[in-house]
Amino acid sequence: MGSWMRGWTAKVLGIGLLALLMLLPLWKAQSLVDERQGMRQAAINQIAQGWGGEQVLGGLVLAVPTRHRIDSGANGIRELPDTTVILPDAASMEVAMTVDKRRYGIYEAPVFASTVQLRGRFRAEDIARYSRADETAAQGDKAELRLVVSDLRGLQEVTELLINGKPQQFSSSAATLAGQWPTVTVPIDLDALDGQPIEFALSFRLAGTQSLQLLPLARTMDVKMHAPWPDPSFMGAALPLERQVDAHGFTARWHMLDLNRSYGQLWHESDARVSDALRDSAFGVALFQPVDVYQRNVRAGKYGLLFITLTFVAFFLFEVLKHLRVHPVQYLLVGAALTSFYVLLLALSEQIGFGPAYAVAAASVVVVIGGYAMAVLGARRAGLMLGGALALVYAMLYGVLAAEQYALLIGAMVLIFTVALLMYLTRRIDWYASLPTAVGPAPVIMETP
Repeated sequence: MGSWMRGWTAKVLGIGLLALLMLLPLWKAQSLVDERQGMRQAAINQIAQGWGGEQVLGGLVLAVPTRHRIDSGANGIRELPDTTVILPDAASMEVAMTVDKRRYGIYEAPVFASTVQLRGRFRAEDIARYSRADETAAQGDKAELRLVVSDLRGLQEVTELLINGKPQQFSSSAATLAGQWPTVTVPIDLDALDGQPIEFALSFRLAGTQSLQLLPLARTMDVKMHAPWPDPSFMGAALPLERQVDAHGFTARWHMLDLNRSYGQLWHESDARVSDALRDSAFGVALFQPVDVYQRNVRAGKYGLLFITLTFVAFFLFEVLKHLRVHPVQYLLVGAALTSFYVLLLALSEQIGFGPAYAVAAASVVVVIGGYAMAVLGARRAGLMLGGALALVYAMLYGVLAAEQYALLIGAMVLIFTVALLMYLTRRIDWYASLPTAVGPAPVIMETP
């Protein structure tokens, strides 16, 4: 039992325990990334406070106050106040976005100001049928058109509002769409229409932060959008039918039908099921930032334990093959240097970008560990070899991080190659042998006269 505890097996198990112990500082480093991400989101919220947040734009809908009849049993039929929301027959929207970046402290976020041209019409048949249905009694003089905008702080200017060719003006309102999106309204007298459709045309400027989504609030809806942003992330219930993306920006076109959504041309505001269906039907674009330093820091941290294990194995191989001795405390110091790489990478990447920060942090750790290996192993060549191997590992990791779509494939290939190399280098080691004794001066033998 005593000789086994002094053998290589015990040494390997001890190194494995030390590597697992390094999970604690790695976990703290990753929690620091989460904390900085939270601070960045708080900074984005501060930018949105003065500019407008992530926008959801819904276009114009017709809201008609009605009396909803219900059978209450012994009390007979009761009429409860309700509102019927009617959608246009057709709508077209053109969105021209200009994009900028706003900073709050060391953090920045993409913001946009868009000029929106909205055209459409409500069919006379829909208005007559939906607003005078058998189960309701319409009050046409109180009807209103509602423009749906999720963050009204971003509504900078309404340059044109024509209803059946006549100029109108929006008013602020407490009314919402499905209880979740604010609106501005303009009253309309349905009785004065005399069976005519409602045609509308409006132009306005809408500002927001990071993303713009649209709601398909028409039987047929055609949307065209363009912006000088080379990295759009199209999202939501529908991808554009046509799109063109290049270094100068993007253009996209959507064409949505009522058949593509899970709600009809009208609903009652008392129907709570509509809210989720509306939210699920949104589509649009996010101003994606491909150089997200926090995302890359998180991905780099996932390889932390592998890095520490490989470095410990390299020290162990020098210990075995060169008949040297490395103390567990020295392994811990090397592990501490490796974990400090992630803290340094995070701090620098917020200031100078991920690529330069990675180069500086990796070079610093390579120099520190390589120099320490020279002193610990007592061999300049061994320190240079270990530093070079560590630099190669960091270079391979950067390649894995850069190749987002092939990261798993490259990582798997590197891992199997590393395991094969370790098996080759240790193929002649006698794992039953005892640890080498430390080299020291010969003992002095005193002779008695």
